[in-house]
Amino acid sequence: MKLLKTITAIGGMGLVGLGASMALTNPSRETYEQYAVERLTTYLKEDVCTQAPKQLDFLPQNPEFLQRQCKSLVDTGRPQIRQIISQTTDQQDFILFTIYRTDLNLNPLLPAYHFETVGVFQNFYTYQANQQ
Repeated sequence: MKLLKTITAIGGMGLVGLGASMALTNPSRETYEQYAVERLTTYLKEDVCTQAPKQLDFLPQNPEFLQRQCKSLVDTGRPQIRQIISQTTDQQDFILFTIYRTDLNLNPLLPAYHFETVGVFQNFYTYQANQQ
């Protein structure tokens, strides 16, 4: 019986320690915005900019030039991207972790996107990304 109480006490202290460490390492909204900007700009540079020459086939064909210009525009627009993410993100704080929901819908001519990300232990995990 004494062994069971000891194991229970150690397990309880472990859970309290885990909860405290989760609460202390719950990332901030600012950190999420930095993460989201980084992920979005990487996606734009690696996926969208590489497709730009195919989508803009009415322009003179120089794919390398178009890709460079696209990547340059993405880098130049980082502050605006961060502002858009900040304005379109809702945050639910659960003390141990935080859920961020971002809805990007910039223009009726462009597709809209919905992202859900959990922040825990100073890391982010995007568990839902849908084109709407």
